[in-house]
Formats: sequence, structure tokens, C-alpha cells
Amino acid sequence: MTRPLLQRMLPSTLLARNIALLIALVMLSQICSIGVLLHYVQRPRVERAAAVFATYVGTLDQLLAATTGNARAVVTARLDARTELPAEAAQADDATSPPPNLLRAYRTYQRNEFLASLRAHLPEDMPARWQSIGGQRLWIRMHAPADAPHAPYWIALPIPEDAQGNGLDAAILLSLGLGALAALTGYVIQRHLNRPLRQLTRAARRVSAGDMPAPLPTDGPTEIAEVSSAFNQMTQTLQQAEATRALMLAGISHDIRTPLTKLRLSMAMAMPDSSDSSFVVAAESYLDQIETILQQFMDYAGSGEREAPEPGDLNALIERLAGDFAGLGHMFELSPGKLPAFAFRPISMMRLLMNLMQNAIVYGGSGLAVRSWATADAICVAVGDRGKGLSADELEQLKAPFQRGRNARSHSGGTGLGLAIVERIARLHGGSVQFHAREGGGLEVWVVLPRAA
Repeated sequence: MTRPLLQRMLPSTLLARNIALLIALVMLSQICSIGVLLHYVQRPRVERAAAVFATYVGTLDQLLAATTGNARAVVTARLDARTELPAEAAQADDATSPPPNLLRAYRTYQRNEFLASLRAHLPEDMPARWQSIGGQRLWIRMHAPADAPHAPYWIALPIPEDAQGNGLDAAILLSLGLGALAALTGYVIQRHLNRPLRQLTRAARRVSAGDMPAPLPTDGPTEIAEVSSAFNQMTQTLQQAEATRALMLAGISHDIRTPLTKLRLSMAMAMPDSSDSSFVVAAESYLDQIETILQQFMDYAGSGEREAPEPGDLNALIERLAGDFAGLGHMFELSPGKLPAFAFRPISMMRLLMNLMQNAIVYGGSGLAVRSWATADAICVAVGDRGKGLSADELEQLKAPFQRGRNARSHSGGTGLGLAIVERIARLHGGSVQFHAREGGGLEVWVVLPRAA
């Protein structure tokens, strides 16, 4: 339970985590340095100053006690002697006084250390009070003189510099400034390291969308350069494999279509006019199925990577395809929405819509419909039918090549590449394919394309 809580508290990005760690380490090091400075340097220094000051106060007290008459009056007047402690000094120990300022926390700490050490060196009947209102002074209650044993008095003495801590404030501020400078430097360095990582992320997304990005620069740090080199090598290998596959499929298609054409011609020339035409019709049907399978393989191999996007009217393309299917006896109910200007690959998009509409005809049969609409950041096209629905797992599996649903087992001539082609073309446009249950029964296939493809 502690680990998930810690993960939720940590920033999500590597940049923020490194900066937070750097700031925490710098602050910890500064706190440790200040603690060592206060405990092992400043505290002994303040205690020595308090001991020396206590010796001075004791000597002064003995001197005043030995002085009589007018001489003592002159000395005590110069020391601003008073029979009662001034109100400004009395407020120093008042519980109702305002709390010490956080910006002067060190001065308060050093004053308290000095007073504690001074009181330890002075007799109990010689209390000390620190006046900070109206000037910094230290009030000491001296012993009563011999000629007036019931009249002790307070005198004001200047505070030693070691007890004021004026010099350490600048040192602490400088230390904090250096810590902030270290954190800023770490931030700049991390931003510099994150730049090639962002380039790698963008390039990987382009590869996943079917595009081949330009080679990444390899002139950065050694670790980043090695990753960029490996990524460039991977993209080159993928590009070579893609070219090899396309060339192989094109060669297979050409080599198979040539004998198929010769077979059609041979059948037409060899069959007499009086022969049974059912055999010719069946043979022509099988040849058409072979042609369709070959074309699906070629469509899957190409999928439009080399086709450039062009501005076009997607609704017009849908209406044209619906008209073509209507000429073959398949009516689609159209519900076009208002679509913004959108650039797409026209041949690839036509292939995508044809595959979806053909699947709806073959596997749905009724309730054929196509609708389009636009959202704030996407353009959507949905092709629906009233066929028997499939489970979510089956629908997701249909995106993979050579996968066919249970409602397609009775249909011949398919290869299981229809939705795989649709998926590849949608990803080529930066979009996705989604399956939704249609209201009233049936299935809708959504193609969601970003406006900025």
C-alpha cells in the first residue's frame, strides 16, 4: 500500500522526478551543512563569548561593589543603571509577545544559546535580559552595594558581536542561493537530455503509424547516441523488410496473374459453343475469387504509405461509394454530418470505406447505414448493419491479419485481411478503429481520425 501511494505522489515525468530529487538532495545537504555549522562551529563560539562576557560582568560587579559614593554614581549613570527593568527588556520574556520572525530564526537561536550559556556562568541572583525593541542591549541585574544592601539595580551592556550572528545570515542566504543555482543547472541539463528523448518518442510514434521518419541525430551524449543509432538501424531494417515484402508480393501477384490470364484465354478457346456453360461459369467464379484474394494481399502490402494526403470531401467519397453499391442492389442509408476541411489519402480512404461497406453487405446483410460526424478534435465515420453481433474479444481479434469471425466461416473467397487493411489505413492517418453495438441490434464500426492527421 505504501509503494502505490509513493508512486502517486511522485511526478509523472522523468524531468520532474529528477528535478525533485536534485532539489531534495541539495536541500538535505544544505540542512546538514547548516546543522554541522551551528552545532560544531557557532555554538562553541557563542559559549566562549558568553563565558568571556560573564567574566567581564563579574569583574564589573566586583568593581562597582568596591566603589563608593560619588564615583559609583558616576559609573552607574554612564551605564544607564535603573532600579527597575525597562518595559522593552521585560517584553523579551513575555509569553504574550509575538512569535519570532522566521527570517531571523538563526539570530533568535543564537541569542537563546548565548543567554543560556551566560546564565549558566553567572550567579542565580544576577539574571540577564535581552532587549531587542528600541535597540540591541543586554540588561544585567547587579548586586546591591554595601551601603545600600536592599537596592539592587540593572545596567545595560553592549551585546558582543559573536552573540548577534550578523555575519552568518549572509552565509546562509549564499548557501541557499548556491542550492537554487545547482537545482537550476540540473534542470537545464535534464532539459538538454530530454530533447533527444522527445525526438525518439515522436519518431517511434511515426513508425507505429506506418511512416518512416528521418534518421535521428547521434551527436549527443554517448548513452543517448547509442539509443538513437539503434533506433535508426531498426527503422532501416523495417524499411528494407517493408520494401522486400512489397516487392515479393508484387512479384507473386504478377507471376500468378499471368498464368491466370492465359488460363482464362485457354478455357475460352478450348470450350466448344455447345458445351455445358455451368462449368465455364464455375471456373470463372473460382478465377475471380483468386483475383480478389490477390488484390487483398496487394492492398494489405501497400496500404497507401506512399500516397500523399490531399484535401477532399469525405462525405462526397461516401456518397459516391454508396451510389456504386446501390447500382449493385445494396442500399445504404446515409446520414452525413457537417465535416471540416480535412486532408486524407483518397485512394487509401476509398479502400477503407469499401472494405467496411463490403463487410457490412456480406456479413450483415440488412440495415446497412453509413453516418459521419465531427467532434472538437476528431472526424468519425461509422458503417453499421443489423447482423449478428460478436463479442469484444472476437472484434479485437479481427484487426489482426488472417483472422475471420465465426459469422464469416460460411463465406468463401475471403482472406481475413479486410479489417487488417482498415486498421492499417486508419493508423496511417493517425486514427483508430472501434467496434460499438448498434442501437436496435447489429454492429457499427467506427473509424476515428484526428483533425490534424
